[in-house]
Amino acid sequence: MYQALYRKYRPRCFSDVTGQEHVTETLRRQIVSGRLSHAYLFVGTRGTGKTTCAKILSRAVNCKSPVDGDPCNVCTSCVGIENGSILDVLELDAASNNGVDNVRALREEAVYTPASVLKRVYIVDEVHMLSTAAFNALLKILEEPPEHLIFILATTELHKVPATILSRCQRFSFKRLSPAAIAARLGIVAEKEGLTLTAEAAEKLAALADGSMRDGLSLLDQCASDTVVDITRVLDTVGLAGEQELLRLALAAADRNTVAALDVLDGLYNDGRDMASLLNEMATLTRDVLVFKLSPDSPLLSGSFNRTELAGLAKKLTPERLFSYLELVREAVFSLSRGGSARLAAEMCLIRMCDERLSGDIAALISRITRLEGSAEFGIRNSELGDGETKTEAWIAAPPEAARNDGDLVQPAAEGSSEVGVRDSEMGDGETETEAWIATPPEAARNDGGLVPPETEVPPETEVPPETDVPPEAEVPTEAEAPPETDVLPETSESGGFWQDILVLLKSEPAVYAVLSDSSKISAELKDSMLIISVGDIFTAGSINSNMIAGPLKEAAEKVIGREVVIRVETVSSNEEVSRTGKLDDLARFGNIKFE
Repeated sequence: MYQALYRKYRPRCFSDVTGQEHVTETLRRQIVSGRLSHAYLFVGTRGTGKTTCAKILSRAVNCKSPVDGDPCNVCTSCVGIENGSILDVLELDAASNNGVDNVRALREEAVYTPASVLKRVYIVDEVHMLSTAAFNALLKILEEPPEHLIFILATTELHKVPATILSRCQRFSFKRLSPAAIAARLGIVAEKEGLTLTAEAAEKLAALADGSMRDGLSLLDQCASDTVVDITRVLDTVGLAGEQELLRLALAAADRNTVAALDVLDGLYNDGRDMASLLNEMATLTRDVLVFKLSPDSPLLSGSFNRTELAGLAKKLTPERLFSYLELVREAVFSLSRGGSARLAAEMCLIRMCDERLSGDIAALISRITRLEGSAEFGIRNSELGDGETKTEAWIAAPPEAARNDGDLVQPAAEGSSEVGVRDSEMGDGETETEAWIATPPEAARNDGGLVPPETEVPPETEVPPETDVPPEAEVPTEAEAPPETDVLPETSESGGFWQDILVLLKSEPAVYAVLSDSSKISAELKDSMLIISVGDIFTAGSINSNMIAGPLKEAAEKVIGREVVIRVETVSSNEEVSRTGKLDDLARFGNIKFE
């Protein structure tokens, strides 16, 4: 019967255990000196050797001729324990034997001396799965066990083990295995199996194992359908995208080339690549680029990608954008766990990576702000046109070459700008200063409230016709004869004048404009610094006095009039007094209310 590689090549002595020398050397010295503990707790992630060391320890303490702390594996005790014929050494699974009754039965058996070996050993795997009652039942015998009894507890989740158990055990922490250690072990196993394992394939398998020797051997077993195991075989078997394809995908996203990115993704999907694995690979690449950007010589890099290619990506991507990528990938992976189309999730993630504006999370928003801040300086300025007129325009100072980090020549100051360009300004001595500029968009193109006044065309100067005889009633008064200025503007009715200018500014506030635009009910007059608004009914007057309307109205009025004003709302009617019947009629307009 075929046996899996991780079982076939399980270490049989402490010297064969890879990457856990701090644990194996301590256990060997305890066995040689005879200073054994009655309870051990092995802690670590999966595939790091916890159960393997527990089995080696159970044989070593019962071996009739140990070799420097290692079991000989040839005596009757070692052979019997290894094949399971000696029942004094038991391996229990706490996940399926987690009740208090199971622990009580174990405690009753543990008091008996072993029949054929020196020590009765209980190996309890995944001990954190025991119930609270089971832990309490285990406490007494764990604290004061018989001399012939040894407990070896193993867990992957230390925080779930009660402190009362931890204080009664010697704890050994198993580390994740390094990719180099896993790759070396895979090479030894492949040689024993008659396989040709390339160095590139071994490194890829070691990276995919994520610190677990068992996972690495299982992946090698999966790829061993042929005598030659190369990187192509690994990628095809596991369903991963190649390094070059993944870098093409990342470069397209970094360049904001959505079409190219989707084309690469479509090719990988048609080749049968797993979308979840692709997203995980993208997360690993993004993390490596971020680590490389912060510290190029950091040992925290996964080793799956070339440093030269990481440097190329690091020049194109800011840390803020990389954080946005990680957040998008995390969200996409999480959506896969809830079901749905894996391809759709990957495509949506990729499109948002190409264009941050399509993502509403905080990381994408920070990336967009950083893109503006790091690429240009922008503002608003007025240009004199003559005759007291000015032209308002938005401007952007072009960024220095060192500040450009995303491949764009010029960044717009705001979305929706109608015209963008670059111009040179003479500075003297033959030097020029380059700056980018944005012409203010026309009124029809504004979608942000029109904070900047639209650019207006100045009518060409026209010749003044020669003086002609003007009738007396049509004579234009000279400056000396002009009437004195007053605070009351010439046009104060609803037909035009400053009130219409105020309403034009308030069009960006639909709710306010809807209340104030009914010229049949509202008229305005300016006296000194007081804007008097006459309203035909009390309910409209109450609406204007509310903060929602009064604030924008006061702000617009001060912009048009040019100074601070006080707004007073008056209610007028034909009889100078609103009758009770009129009030009831006004109330009835706000709901299905009938008054008799």
